[in-house]
Amino acid sequence: MAAITFKENPVTLLGSEVKVGDKAPDFTVLANDLSPVSLQDSKGQVRIISVVPSLDTGVCDAQTRRFNEEAAELGNTKILTVSVDLPFAQRRWCGDNGIENVQTVSDHRDLSFGKAYGVAIEELRLLARAVFVVDSSDTVTYVEYVKEATNHPDYAAAVDAAKSAK
Repeated sequence: MAAITFKENPVTLLGSEVKVGDKAPDFTVLANDLSPVSLQDSKGQVRIISVVPSLDTGVCDAQTRRFNEEAAELGNTKILTVSVDLPFAQRRWCGDNGIENVQTVSDHRDLSFGKAYGVAIEELRLLARAVFVVDSSDTVTYVEYVKEATNHPDYAAAVDAAKSAK
């Protein structure tokens, strides 16, 4: 797996790297109301899974807002933003920022998503910044592990991949 840094310091990622062509691993995270959410809940749709360390930081805020804006152009696409922020904090953040087109979900309980997609940072118990596109048949069609966790992902490439996925 490619080396990932957080504020220019190398970090250890738990789990296995996901690659284009893989069957998307399932996971269980929590919605803002504490109900479980899994990949299978959006079966039959294209999914963009936007992974951020914490919604209360500048780049994570911008990333989630950007995908919220892009959602209107994407039709049959579900957008999930995954972080280890508590569900209550995610709900507050979405309400404060008018986020309605992206579903924020929390991996705080057991890092199910983080370990399944190889983005759980062992040293910090945060998730590394990444974007995955999963098609309607649960095949991964796009992967970006952002090399420096404080940098932005390639939004255009992810949106193009979602538009191309079926």
